[in-house]
Parts: sequence; C-alpha cells; structure tokens
Amino acid sequence: MMNNEHINQADKRARRIKRHARELGFDLVGIVPAEPLDEERTRLEEWLARGFHGEMRWLAANPDYPDNIERRTNPRVHFPAARSVVVVALNYFTSHEHTNDSASGKISRYAWGDDYHDVVGEKLRRLLAWIKEQWAETEGKVCCDIQPMMDKAWAVRAGLGWLGKHSNLITRTHGSWVFIGELLLNLDLAFDTAQEPDHCGRCTLCIEACPTDAIAEARVVDATRCISYATIESRADELPAHIAANQSGWLYGCDICQDVCPWNRFEQTTTETRFEPRENETSLELNALLQQTPEEYAARFRRSPMKRAKLAGLQRNARALCELPVKNTVL
Repeated sequence: MMNNEHINQADKRARRIKRHARELGFDLVGIVPAEPLDEERTRLEEWLARGFHGEMRWLAANPDYPDNIERRTNPRVHFPAARSVVVVALNYFTSHEHTNDSASGKISRYAWGDDYHDVVGEKLRRLLAWIKEQWAETEGKVCCDIQPMMDKAWAVRAGLGWLGKHSNLITRTHGSWVFIGELLLNLDLAFDTAQEPDHCGRCTLCIEACPTDAIAEARVVDATRCISYATIESRADELPAHIAANQSGWLYGCDICQDVCPWNRFEQTTTETRFEPRENETSLELNALLQQTPEEYAARFRRSPMKRAKLAGLQRNARALCELPVKNTVL
C-alpha cells in the first residue's frame, strides 16, 4: 500500500517519463501495471487451438518453447522485478503511394523505410537510459516485437487505442499506422486506467475488403489465409493457390485492411525520417528482383524489415506475381 508521499512521487515520475518519451519522438504513451494478461491469454490459446498461427510455431507451446504462453502473457517472466509497463506508439505514415505498374510488386507501408525494431528499440533504450539518470535505482527491459510481448494487448490496456476488426491497433489520432513498444520498469508509477472505447461500430469494411477472407471473424485473423503471412512468414517453396490467385500485386506484406479503414483518413505524416521509403521505392520491379544476387540483396535490404522474408521468399513472391515457374534460389 503506497502512502500519499509515495503516490505523489509515482505520479511525478510518470508525468516526467511521458513527457520525455514524447520529446524522443513517440506519439502516444501510457503506463499500466506489470500484471499478467489473463483475458488476452485465453483468446491467444483459442486462436492457437484453431491453428490460425500456421508455420509460426514460436507463438505456441512446443518442445523448443515449453513455457511460451506464459512468456507471452506475463511480463514478469521476462523481467521478474517489473512493476510498471510503459507502452509507446510511434507513427510511421508517410504520404507516398504505391505504383500501379503491374511489372512491380507492392511493399507494405511499414517496410518502406528502416527496420522499426531498430528505430523504436533505439528510442526506448534512450528513454531507459534517461530514466536511469533520473532515478539511480531504476532497472528495466526494452521490448519491441522481438521479445514475446503481446504488443497490441498492452497498447489497448494503456489506452492508446482499440483493437480493430482487422486485429490491428487503431488510434484516434494516427489510425493504425503505428509501431508499438514497451519498457518494463522496476519503478512504482502512476497508472493510466482509462481505455479507449471500440469505435469500429458496425463497420466491416476491412473484413469485406480482404481478398483471401483471412479475417475469420471480427478481431480474429487466420494467418494461413493472410497475404502478409504468406509473403513474409511462410517458408514454403510456393505461395498457396488461394494466396497467389488473390495476391493483388503485393510482393511483401499487405495493407488492404488498413487502407480501407475509415480511421486511417486521420493519418498524419510521421516526423521520423527513417520511415521514408528507401530509394523512393514503395514497390519493387519484379524482373530486377528475380535477377538479384545474394550480395545485392544483402546490400539493398540491410536494416530493412524486408530482410525477414529472405531473398528466396521475395523471389518466390515475385514469381507468383509474374506467374513464372518456381526455381531453387541459392541464398
């Protein structure tokens, strides 16, 4: 039980941390207790039981990750001293558009610039370093997607937005074009208790627009039917027929469900220049990509989110768009 002095100190610390997070460039920030995500755990287990994770076996409990569910839903597994979770969101929207050239493949907006793991992670590390300078007893852990944290669940808890029917976080100020990260701290801080109401209402545009029917129901995505999953996470030699037939020009990822969302009419251009398209490319010329060597690939996609798919995956996706036969690619 905190006394009044401790409460006042926790409130002052929280306000200072939020202010500095915004000074570092984060657009939204909230603070919540480092408690287990019990309701979210139930939904995760149901989603996994339906096999909607596909090849992403690292999401489920398995011999390599026997405590995976606990790790994903309890922040104190990562950092036993955690008392507070600082949740941040960073806008990545830029005003560029895709080309309509059928000889090129579209890149998901999140992957146009530098890898968000690097950008968000760097800002969080700077925030943690600053907090340690202010309060010497501080210990903390930076989390940015690589760590098994349920980022969207924490953002909802912290009041940054709500979970849209496409399962992405939607914010009132930046739509869904945001990256999320967390900072686990051993400090007692004042917590945000207000959560953003669900503003999707009766809208089902994202569900109706998905060309592969990947949104099984509101807020439940079957990854095995998702263009983003197939073109980024899957390591299959060929894209599934139902994906290739409805690829809609996407080479890496897919933004269809976000593009049709009415809340993304309120987007604002990011102030983070590292999210600007590399080489001014929002799409890639398919034939050039098919001829790309491993050395050229390594140079072009260094510190880019697109390295996730590897050269073999990108060329597989390009062949599907070109309707070319599958070949073995040497990495």
